[in-house]
Amino acid sequence: MELLIAWTAGAPGSAFLLATMVAVSLLGLFVAPRVIERSLFRPYWLVRNSEYATLISSGFVHADLTHLLFNGFTFWAFGFALERQIGTGPFLALYAVGLLAGDAGTWFSHRADPEYRTLGASGAILAVLFASIVYFPTGSIFILPIPVPIPSPLFAVVYLAATWFASRRGRGRINHDAHLSGALAGLAFVAVTDPPALARALRLLGV
Repeated sequence: MELLIAWTAGAPGSAFLLATMVAVSLLGLFVAPRVIERSLFRPYWLVRNSEYATLISSGFVHADLTHLLFNGFTFWAFGFALERQIGTGPFLALYAVGLLAGDAGTWFSHRADPEYRTLGASGAILAVLFASIVYFPTGSIFILPIPVPIPSPLFAVVYLAATWFASRRGRGRINHDAHLSGALAGLAFVAVTDPPALARALRLLGV
């Protein structure tokens, strides 16, 4: 218990979001599949059937355990430290902006396709990831089984490249289209709310 308290100290928003994401996703995957079906974001039907709740609910369910683990790990790796850096209020605002930006990007790409449906927290998590890189541009992350730390900017680029490749292979239910929108939303959020942080990061990266 003491370890859990220490781990979440200063980041109650991240702890709540991660716990909710895991709980809802596991419920849908292993107990009540209807939770996932009712949470799917379907751009074509958003306005026609007034499925506005799925703009949020789709971000808390995942297609399978691997999808959940990857998103959950990415959020854990970047979210907690970022919340401690910028505060809980701005962090939750960033997460919401990323989630809705991902939805907007998906809607724009698939609004005419009645068969398209998607799910996952990718837009929000990419917003967190890219905002985190702005605040910690020289940071790094370990990913097993790679034995050396990966610079955070490189991890972000590889993440987006893998997402782009996956989106070209198949349409599935994972919200690949939200990744780019979420990443850009994270950068835009920092640019608007904390311009000096973005300028400092660009200087450190030599841009």
